[in-house]
Amino acid sequence: MPYRRKTCGIFRCFSIGKSTCAANSKGVMAVDRKTIIKTDKLSKSFSVSGKQYHIIKNLDLEIYEGDFTVIMGSSGAGKSTLLYALSGMDKPSLGSIEYAGKEITGMNDDQLAVFRRKHCGFVFQQVHLVDSMSIMDNAISTGMLIGQKQKDLKKKATELFERVGISEEMTDKFPAQVSGGEAQRAAMVRAVINDPDVVFADEPTGALNSAGVEAVLNVLTDINNEGQSVVMVTHDIKSARRANRILYLEDGGIKGECNPGKYVSGDKKRHEMIRGFLEEMGW
Repeated sequence: MPYRRKTCGIFRCFSIGKSTCAANSKGVMAVDRKTIIKTDKLSKSFSVSGKQYHIIKNLDLEIYEGDFTVIMGSSGAGKSTLLYALSGMDKPSLGSIEYAGKEITGMNDDQLAVFRRKHCGFVFQQVHLVDSMSIMDNAISTGMLIGQKQKDLKKKATELFERVGISEEMTDKFPAQVSGGEAQRAAMVRAVINDPDVVFADEPTGALNSAGVEAVLNVLTDINNEGQSVVMVTHDIKSARRANRILYLEDGGIKGECNPGKYVSGDKKRHEMIRGFLEEMGW
């Protein structure tokens, strides 16, 4: 059944079964799920040569536990800025951010660093592995920062590496000795080694070939299916299809939202729904 367009108040909706997409200039549709991150009138601006640039504007947003949330939008829409604010990597200019009911906006830099180590995992377009350390040592380094035992971390990391297709023998190699896709998968292990509440990913497939893209997306999908919350910024529709929730940013706010349900490989109706939503957004 093709998606059917209908009108519901201020929303322009697309639906297939229980899946919905909506363009909403007033905010994002309320959903009855457990909130893990909540923003209240979040704003971020920069001043360059005396001129003020407003990147995020009075944004009210909820990120739900267990979701695979994708943030999309045109270049300069504020996607990465929002991701860094939500994860405590950057402080907003105005407004507040609650993480599992606790406000993090007022934390100092040291407190935020401890918070991120305990609650957040990060995957970036550039893997940021330390060249002088093996990929095993890179992966377990974040666990050691919060006092976990090296022996326990190595055992856990070995299991995680096996899951992402990296053999135990390969974990002794240095970043320069592995492919870009392998390095990114190693970064994925580092991101989840501490069992974070949320994995934040900023264009994690942007520098990979098609095989590397598929491998990284499969890892993100697998951990999400096991209950891991994921928030990812991407320009790529193939990556966006892995989400059960897509937020589209424009001019510092949420222009629209799509809730296509859990990813199913080869589901043409679902893919058509997402493409229709993105076209409606002007993507």
